[in-house]
Order: sequence, then C-alpha cells, then structure tokens
Amino acid sequence: MSLYPLPILPLVKKMKHITVNTYRKDKYYPRVVRAVEKILARADVVAPSDILIEMDNLSKKNYEAWRKGQVPYLEQVFEGSLSKASRILRIIGFYVHDLNMVSRQTVYHQWGKGGNRILRFSKSGDPNTEKAYSRHYSWNQSPQKKQIVINNAMTEQGGAR
Repeated sequence: MSLYPLPILPLVKKMKHITVNTYRKDKYYPRVVRAVEKILARADVVAPSDILIEMDNLSKKNYEAWRKGQVPYLEQVFEGSLSKASRILRIIGFYVHDLNMVSRQTVYHQWGKGGNRILRFSKSGDPNTEKAYSRHYSWNQSPQKKQIVINNAMTEQGGAR
C-alpha cells in the first residue's frame, strides 16, 4: 500500500488559447479595448508597445531604456508573464482586425548611438512573436466612424476609463 493514495501530478497551469471566437471573453479584452480607445482618441496609429504602456504592463521608463539599447529585449521589462504578453498580443490582433485597421510591419532601431541596431522584442527571437510586437495598426476610415468606435468602446466598458 502506498503512502500516497492519489497519484501526484505536476501542477501545470494550462495556457488559455485565444481564438477569434473567444478573445472577447478573455479577462484582458476590456483593458485592451480601453487602451486602444485612448490611443485612437489622440492618434491614428496604434502600436502594441503603446497599448502595453497604456495598460500599465510596460512603463515608459523601461520602454525608453529598451529603445536606447539598455535592455536586450522588450519582454525582459514587461510587467507580467510571457504567456500574458502573448495573450494580449493575440487579443490586440483580433480587436484591430475587427476595427478594420490596416496593419504594417515596422522595424525598431535603437535610439542614440548605435542607432542602426535593430531591436529585439522577445526573449526567444521567434519571428512570429517579433512580427506581432512590431506590427502597427493605422486607422483608415472617416473621423466620424472613429468617434463612433471610441464611443462604442466606452459604452461596451460601462463608461469606465
């Protein structure tokens, strides 16, 4: 007879898979919507790094240190787990797609001396992850439609800011 009546299983937390059908139910969705809304209220281009700053998952100080080449990759100063970062990036992608925003890849170069050095976003250097972080989304519709989207986001979030 064993001292342990039940088999000991490793405590592995299953990563939540975000799909086009489930992303609106994710707990980070309201925060992404609020962040995108705030950025759209002042600009026509939305970048994942701006959203992460707006969501308080990345400080401006740490972002600037990364841009100056003082941090090897952006995820090192992300406030949260890498799976959280991945979930947020997927939600951003689905949400801006639903807004019909136009995506374009951007190359981030180091600020200051050594400015020709291309910056890295992820610890792994995975090309898909790098593309997700470096993709910018542009508003390409009328200012009136943009205001409707901003107002709808406020309504959807219960007017909370």
